[in-house]
This record gives sequence, C-alpha cells and structure tokens, in this order.
Amino acid sequence: MAFGLGLVLVLMGGLSLQYGSGAIQYGNAAIAQTTAPSEEVFFADVVVRGQPVFQVGGLPDTSASDRAGQINRRIAALLSQDIDTGRVTVNVDSDRNLATLQVNERLIMTVTAQDALDFNTDIATLAQRWAALLNQAMDRTNLAAAVTYRIRRTTQELARSTIDNLPALLGALVILVLTWLLAAAVRHAVLVWAKKTEGDRTTEELISRLCYGGVWTLGAVVALGVMGLNFAALLGTLGLTSVAIGFSLRDVLSNYISGVILLATRPFCIGDQVVINSYEGTVTQIQLRATTVQTYDGRLVFIPNQEVFQSSITNNTASPIRLSSVTVGIDHNADLPDLFHRIQQQMRQIEGVEQDPEPIVLVRELTPTTVNLEAQFWVNSRKQSFLQVTSQVLAAIKLTLQAAQFAETNAPEDMAIEPIPNEPSPNAPAFDGEINIDAG
Repeated sequence: MAFGLGLVLVLMGGLSLQYGSGAIQYGNAAIAQTTAPSEEVFFADVVVRGQPVFQVGGLPDTSASDRAGQINRRIAALLSQDIDTGRVTVNVDSDRNLATLQVNERLIMTVTAQDALDFNTDIATLAQRWAALLNQAMDRTNLAAAVTYRIRRTTQELARSTIDNLPALLGALVILVLTWLLAAAVRHAVLVWAKKTEGDRTTEELISRLCYGGVWTLGAVVALGVMGLNFAALLGTLGLTSVAIGFSLRDVLSNYISGVILLATRPFCIGDQVVINSYEGTVTQIQLRATTVQTYDGRLVFIPNQEVFQSSITNNTASPIRLSSVTVGIDHNADLPDLFHRIQQQMRQIEGVEQDPEPIVLVRELTPTTVNLEAQFWVNSRKQSFLQVTSQVLAAIKLTLQAAQFAETNAPEDMAIEPIPNEPSPNAPAFDGEINIDAG
C-alpha cells in the first residue's frame, strides 16, 4: 500500500512537471497564454485586473492572442489612471456592420460580424453584453464569476491536455500493467529460490520485497519516460527538497532502515517467543516499518522497528531447551543426601524434563531456620511447555517432601514460618500438604 501511494505521487509529480509550462497566467495587463502555438488559438481572454472577463476570436489579419493583447493593453492603460475612467459605451455603425466599445471617446475594442457569427448572435446584442461585462469588471472584482470562470477554463485545459496526451497516458498504463505482472512473477520466483537456499522466512520476505520494489521502481521510471518526463528537472526538484523531506520523514525512514537491519541480522524469526522492553509474546510478523508481537493473553502489539532496534531483545526460543529452577526451604535436621536423591528421581520421571543435561539439586542458602534448596532442570523453551513442566516439577517436589515428612519452613526472603521437625510430635496435627515454593 505504501509503495503504491508513493508511485502515484511520483506520477502526479511527473504530470505537473510535464504540463506546468502550459499553465495560464494573468497580470494587470497579461495576455492569455496557452500550450498551443498562437496560430492554433481560436479564442483568447480579455482580462481586467487580472481576471478574465470574456473571450474574443481572431480576425482575418489578426490572431485571437494578438487581438486580446491589444484590448488588454488599452484596458490596463485606462485603469492605471487616477481619474474616473467612466463607463463603457456602445456605438453601432450599421453602414460598416460593426460596433465599437469606447470609454470617454477612447476606443477599447471593435465588435465585428465575425464575432457575432462566432457567438451566434447579432452585433448590437453582443456589443451590449461585452460592455456590461467590462463595466462590471472595472467597477469591482466579481469573485464568484472569476472563480467559476477559472474552474471552467481549468477543466477545459485539463480535458484538452488529456486528449492531446492520450497516447502517452495509454503507453504509461501499459508499462505499469506489464510492470505489475513482472514484479509479481519476480517476487514469486525469488521467494521460491530463497526458500531453497536460505531456509529462514524473514530473510525470504526481505529478498522478495526488495526485488519486488526494484522492479516497480524500474517500471515507474520507464512509464514516466514514456509520458515525456524531464528527469533533469525531477532530479533538480528532489535535490532542492531532499533536506526538508529528510527532516520531516526521519522517523519513518529510521523505522524502515531499522527494519532492513533487523531482517538482515535476524535477532529473531517469525514464531520466536521474545521479550522486547515490556512486551513479551510470539513474533507473528516482521515488516519493514514495524514488528508484530502477539502477547500470551492474545493481544497484538505493533512495535516500531526503530524501538525494536534500540532495545534489548530477549529471545526465549533461540535455544530449543531452557533452564528452569525451583527453590524450597527445609529443616536443618533433614537428611540432605537422601532428600537430594528423592527429588532428582522424581524430576527424571516427569515427562518434558530433559535427561541431558540431567536435573540437579543444590544448596542455595543457609538461614537461621531453613536450608534453601534449588532444583534445576532443563525443559522445552516454548512458554506453554516451560510453564506446564515447571508446574509438574513443583507438584512432584511437594509430594516428595510430604512423603519424607519434610515441608518448607520459610519461603526464602518472603516470610518466616516455624520449622517443621523431621519427626512429627504425637500430638501434632497431620501434615496438610501446603508448601510455599519459589519458582526461578
């Protein structure tokens, strides 16, 4: 989606560069301009105070642009005077079959029979209409009329430019369709090749996306060339705006660059269980802009790649097995060798506990009331298996201590409980099986 939007912007920029030289400009006494040569212009604008008022056609000995230029110069000369210019009046000359528009006996323009024929009316009616428009425009600026006229003229120019450049547009469209088909084929072929050589899904995605984007870039350049884009002007424009673009999009570009580095260095892959800052879960997607992590409670977290790149990453599943440990406290009078043997035997019998390295039991700490033991064992590094096997080990140690008449007397660094002797007193209540265990 982002790449397609960028391509559309580039194409629009090319169109603006291509057709920018043909834009109509108006000044105090501006002459209407067009992209076509003057001999092909059939009508030109009469301008008052920078606003087009109406159009006039050419005469046998004068083009429309030259005629409009003469009228515009006369109007600008009148408006530049400090005195009141007066009203535009109409004088009809029936003998010569024409009419003149004058201001204080100064000639503004002549309305001919050709004008009446062009606008499908008679000379007197057309002269009165043009005089009214000139008076209205010279009195004040009619904003609504000016806006309506400009919209209409712009639409006409756009339609004319589209028709004139229709072959180039169709050629560019054909190039884009071929580029789309070629890019899809290249992406599929590169993805198949990467699966056979790389064996890593993230690297496969990186290679396929880079090849896909490269084909689209080449196709866009060819399409813009077919449309007649001036690449020198485009490069000059990009050079002037590169600094501003760099500052405004530095965060976005940083995310994309960080995404490329992450996909290349591969600190984690799709499906790995990681800890990034305060987020822990399974990596579901690695894109150029963000990494998606699904937490263990089912939420999706989209982390910008810049934040991922700058953070410490803990990959829990980088190794197939992971060390787990449980700490328990027993009485000082306990038979440690016998108790070590019993706990190790129980851990070896639990499905999911790795036999190599074998589980071990260590004395972790001596306190005034307890001996704190730490049982260490290796399990599958996946979160679900890790928690399930650790839970089973906790239950087995509890049963072992209960069978040996030992119980935890103190949860290390948490709470103090009176120690339970090796041999329960005759009047003591039966052991209820409760135990506090610290899972490491």
